[in-house]
Amino acid sequence: MNDPAGDFPESPAASCRYDDRVTRPSPEILARLPAFRRVSPQDRLRVAEMSAIEAYADGQTIFEEGDAASSFINVISGRVKVFKLMPGGRSVILHLMSEGHPLGAVAAYEGIPYPASAVALDDTTCLVIPRQEFFALLQESPSLLRGVLSGLTGRMVELTDRLADLTGAHVETRFARVFLKLADQIGRPERGGVLIPLVLSRQELADMTGTTIETCIRIMSRWGKDDVLRTEKDGFVLVNQPALLTLAAS
Repeated sequence: MNDPAGDFPESPAASCRYDDRVTRPSPEILARLPAFRRVSPQDRLRVAEMSAIEAYADGQTIFEEGDAASSFINVISGRVKVFKLMPGGRSVILHLMSEGHPLGAVAAYEGIPYPASAVALDDTTCLVIPRQEFFALLQESPSLLRGVLSGLTGRMVELTDRLADLTGAHVETRFARVFLKLADQIGRPERGGVLIPLVLSRQELADMTGTTIETCIRIMSRWGKDDVLRTEKDGFVLVNQPALLTLAAS
């Protein structure tokens, strides 16, 4: 593991800490984020004072693969697509992030470049914490350190599972697992099934599952005809959850 306290190129968010025009988060905003829920109010206030809220428009790049990870970033609102370019130019969506999710936390902790890119899928706001100052605070606050390490461990487990899915599982199994996870995260009972209020193109679904758009169209068309999963203008309706559970377990 690289030295967390080592020199690291400073990001715009880090350098703007002393600019009075920067929008600061309130401690209440930090309390909504999993990494800071269990830390003391005093520690949350100290983190807020060194942080900034950055706004990104739909489609705007937050960071690119290979950029220096000079800040810790958490999504406050909106949605973010994290993707990686594969040899040959095809991209694979690794995660769709929403409120509370960290972005590139492992890279920031290790002091290595971002291993993937992140783009806003909606108008999005993020909490941005300068890396070097945050590490100085972590050394002073064991409770804050425990919360951050817990979040990093969870993210590493998710990434390992995601890569295993992309490289080992059958393509229809990958589709089933993606939709079951989305249903668990943001789904709600509605329209004779579970509504997933998330609009994704066939290309985005193909990227998320590591397949071609032709295969994606074929699977989604068959699921629609079999009344397993319906595509609607504002998202998807999971109609036959047992069928997807069977596919996900195969």
